[in-house]
Amino acid sequence: MNSLLKEKYGALPVVEAMIFSSENPLSIEKISSILEISKEEVEEIIKLLMQEYNFNNMKGIEIVEIGGGYFFRTKIPYAPFIRKIVMGKESDLSKSAMETLAIIAYKQPITRAEIEHIRGVDSSNPIRSLLEKKLIKIMGRKDVPGRPHVYGTTKEFLKAFGLKDLNELPNLKEIKDMIEQPQLKLLGEDYENKDSENNS
Repeated sequence: MNSLLKEKYGALPVVEAMIFSSENPLSIEKISSILEISKEEVEEIIKLLMQEYNFNNMKGIEIVEIGGGYFFRTKIPYAPFIRKIVMGKESDLSKSAMETLAIIAYKQPITRAEIEHIRGVDSSNPIRSLLEKKLIKIMGRKDVPGRPHVYGTTKEFLKAFGLKDLNELPNLKEIKDMIEQPQLKLLGEDYENKDSENNS
């Protein structure tokens, strides 16, 4: 093992750099395997890093656990400023897409026909949009005549909404309030409601 890692918390800056550089949430198991240190040591290091970033008002970023892994993200109060730099119109979610996403999140795995039965309208466009944004995925086929695709949410969905796992989904009333707002929010960022008859 590298001598840097032999010192107490010597791996801390290495773990920090790994999480910072990773595009997707990095699991404790992955970090442990790469650095050849125990999972307990990794957990302790991550706790120290979270204390350094998450509870420091002088830091604009924080470490969060999403889908079984850890990654850096902008703290919610500062997200609108970052959005002006990195977010474009293609990231906006319409009301119909939010409705469809909420149904999939709570009812997954679910078919397009089942989604449309709940919404009462064609949902091909919202589903296609959510697939393109990688917020949902095809999980397989339902064992019924025609064997239609069934849809479910992705780790990108958890990441976008700041959820550790599906157990942290907001209650249905909160989802309803979010959908009905003039502006929809993901991770504290405003997503304009640009719903129209064409994307119902």
